Amino acid sequence: MKKVIKLAMITLAFSLITACATTSDIENLQSQVNGLDTSVKQASSDAASAQTAAADAAAKADAAAAEANRAAQLSQDANNKLGKKFKRSMMK
Repeated sequence: MKKVIKLAMITLAFSLITACATTSDIENLQSQVNGLDTSVKQASSDAASAQTAAADAAAKADAAAAEANRAAQLSQDANNKLGKKFKRSMMK
């Protein structure tokens, strides 16, 4: 029984010595956490900027597509008018 208690006490003492973090370890971890926090904030800001740029690009693409459709319709109308005039000239 004494051996078990001695062994338990030695184990407890050893675990307390190795498990305790020093102040410098805690400060080091805190500086790493602060650095990561800064990185996360920067990444979040970059993502918001990218999302805004993507929304602007999508709006411009939609406007360009609408303009292209309008131009295609005008071209088709002009072709139809020319086709009618050509048919009239061939009938004369």
